[in-house]
Amino acid sequence: MTSTLLIVQFVLAIILTITILLQKSSSIGLGAYSGSNDSLFGAKGPGNFLSKATMFLGLLFVINTVALGYIYNQQKMKSAVDSIKTDTLIPTTPKSDSTAPAAPTNAVPSVPTIPESK
Repeated sequence: MTSTLLIVQFVLAIILTITILLQKSSSIGLGAYSGSNDSLFGAKGPGNFLSKATMFLGLLFVINTVALGYIYNQQKMKSAVDSIKTDTLIPTTPKSDSTAPAAPTNAVPSVPTIPESK
């Protein structure tokens, strides 16, 4: 999913750059390559069409950027420790040694005492 959105992001960035550079500016820019006023869009059409296309592509670019940020943030919140299988790392039953003495079942471990300071 993220790789698809990343490819879409690169394509949108390239197309958005081209539409911005094709717009009419104070200097002619790359608009000279789009033709004269008698082009496909008419005398006033290219400016209006290109500005609407730029706004639409910019909106798609921002939405795609927010989606990518959200997805990458969700993946970052997952820890590598969460994916470790613990059942293979911790043995289920320890091996008992028949020569070791068995611990009494009613024995209570002693608690160390802290000496009082005067």
